[in-house]
Amino acid sequence: MATDAGDPLPRFPAGFLWGVSTSAHQIEGAAELRGPSVWDVFTAEPGRVKDGSTAAVACDHYHRHPEDVALLAGLGVNAYRFSVSWPRVASPGGLDFYDRLVDELCAAGVRPVPTLFHWDLPAHLDWLDRDTAARFADHAAAVAGRLGDRVTKWITLNEPAEHTLLGHALGAHAPGRRLLFDALPVAHHQLLAHGLAVRALRAAGARDIGIANSHGPTWPASADPDDVAAADFYDTLLNRLFAEPVLLGGYPDGLGELMPGDVAADLRVIAEPLDWYGVNYYAPTRVGAPLGTRGEFGGVPIPAELPFSVREIAGRPVTDFGWPVVPEGLTELLCGFRDRYGDRLPPVVITENGCSYEGLDDQERIAYLDAHLRALHAALEAGVDVRGYFVWSLLDNFEWAEGYARRFGLVHVDFDTLERTPKASYRWFRDVLRAQGRRGRGGPGQR
Repeated sequence: MATDAGDPLPRFPAGFLWGVSTSAHQIEGAAELRGPSVWDVFTAEPGRVKDGSTAAVACDHYHRHPEDVALLAGLGVNAYRFSVSWPRVASPGGLDFYDRLVDELCAAGVRPVPTLFHWDLPAHLDWLDRDTAARFADHAAAVAGRLGDRVTKWITLNEPAEHTLLGHALGAHAPGRRLLFDALPVAHHQLLAHGLAVRALRAAGARDIGIANSHGPTWPASADPDDVAAADFYDTLLNRLFAEPVLLGGYPDGLGELMPGDVAADLRVIAEPLDWYGVNYYAPTRVGAPLGTRGEFGGVPIPAELPFSVREIAGRPVTDFGWPVVPEGLTELLCGFRDRYGDRLPPVVITENGCSYEGLDDQERIAYLDAHLRALHAALEAGVDVRGYFVWSLLDNFEWAEGYARRFGLVHVDFDTLERTPKASYRWFRDVLRAQGRRGRGGPGQR
């Protein structure tokens, strides 16, 4: 991978938010101390997870969170994005855990940035049911009522696009449905839940609220009109469908009439103004007209019913997950959003960016992160208002349908002993933050 990793990174603005991200189901464990989620039901079904594993223990963050907070302090980040398990919050004493975690983060000088939903829907709820959006607003109000005196930055949903498409349209994630276009109500109800949660958070006094949407540039496979049309459709489905209701208050042409309920009234809720907009970026997608082999989305073969095919991005290195490494795609994406949405785009935070590589001496991850930070700075220089950057992820963890086969962490986790070992990338990122004016508080990796 071409990189300027030997050169110092350019300086980011004062007050820039530097963080790492995790999610509850992927790291917490202690499944016996909360109610079941759709992911518990899904992983109990043979064949759903590639290595047959579950997240019942995961990284055991529930019991080991003081050690993980020490890792955050030693790294020198000024923010930690984690998610709040809805099934845990709904269980007796469930909020006590997050109360302790937030206290420990604040004591370590790390800003807590909770995500209220990261795919672990309580098993008795269903995003096809409109009432789930109202139940989510109740969840948001409960969490804010308990943590809002210390938490000042909030995220409503994580990646509703993937939860809709992989979980409900293609069946590769929980709850394992294969509804194809009949999954569109799931998208609408999640977006409605977002808007209702923004209102609930504001009613509780919150003033710094965003969403974490996944986005990437869509590249037509060629200039052929059929390839361009297929790429436009894919871009609408993966990018515009989840951005424009939030930012513009409307669905892309042709999609609003496919949504349930009083869509016009719902859109007024969905478009509650945000304080910032979160972007999870991993790679562009090259898309063309349908072929005999349609390619994959999220590792899942694309069904013949869908009017596009995903093509290889040739000539690029790939991660251990097989994802192409295209740092300049981040600059392209952010500048494209600025041009498309203008003053309707609030300040941007990169809420996830990372890669799967094996090994403790993970030089490929260092090169990846270095190149993406340079691409992010290029977007800043081009006039995009970017306020923060979160690496995915602090810890190796349960990687959904991949089980424990993929390692995204700056910290290695031995899933037999649960021992944490900072990787070379942890020390590199610590040094980057020091150069940017951050200082850790000692702890693991501080040598």
